[in-house]
Amino acid sequence: MVENLETLVALSKAGTMMEASTALKISQSAVSKRIANLERYYDRRLIERHGRRVVLTHHGTRLVERVTPLLSELRSVFLEDNALRKGKIILGVSEAILASWGPRLFAQVRTGLPGVEFEFHAQRSPVVLDRLRSGEYMVGVCTGTPDADTDLVSEVIRQEPMVIIPSGLQPLKYQVGEPLSVITIESRSGAWASIEEDMLRLSLTRAVSLESFFAVAQMALAGFGHGLVPAGVARTLGVDDSAVIGLAQQGLTRPVRFVARKSMFAQELIRSFYAEVSEAAAVV
Repeated sequence: MVENLETLVALSKAGTMMEASTALKISQSAVSKRIANLERYYDRRLIERHGRRVVLTHHGTRLVERVTPLLSELRSVFLEDNALRKGKIILGVSEAILASWGPRLFAQVRTGLPGVEFEFHAQRSPVVLDRLRSGEYMVGVCTGTPDADTDLVSEVIRQEPMVIIPSGLQPLKYQVGEPLSVITIESRSGAWASIEEDMLRLSLTRAVSLESFFAVAQMALAGFGHGLVPAGVARTLGVDDSAVIGLAQQGLTRPVRFVARKSMFAQELIRSFYAEVSEAAAVV
């Protein structure tokens, strides 16, 4: 029954059988079978098909609203009873962080916690937060405004500077504060809300948006426009600090947060992990 309910919740988020099956790592026929079992059990239609899209009926919506918090608590209990007992931390990390300076950070943390096992998952920040809430991850290291998620413990561990990569790395006669169009991250990302206001203050306008900071940087390097990216992304791609325009002194940074459910943050192992991450993030 729990698997069937989890499938309905996944389908409500995904919107199609194919996307739900991908998220759950099962076949589409298995998704359909689980939903059919639920509908027989409750004697109610829970979904309606509109082409490839699937929407919940009134009964399906009510069921998802009721069971989602319960499923989250079940997953959380599983993590606390199993992973924590084994000294294991399951964490989701923003893709741009894990692909740049994140590994160095966690290597230092591992030195301070030699007996702890880590399981990493690279996701976009909004996905990390969703999976923290659902009980799939124990800890998140991601970006965004620190006050956006009051249901979670959220502590800023670093302010990563943002930089402008000149188009094609050609010399750019630019004074900070002058109007400039840039390529940068799209609005659904965790970082956008934390940089949008400062961009406006510095007269930076987003001409093009992309789903990845690394894609932004690569497009800038190829000469498709100036790219606004975190400093760690530029350095990972081999761009020298002297070739970019730094904006940290003007207050344009993206906050990096340590995030966890309140019950998880209270655990001794997670608090020790937070202390190590905070110390390492200050110098990485």
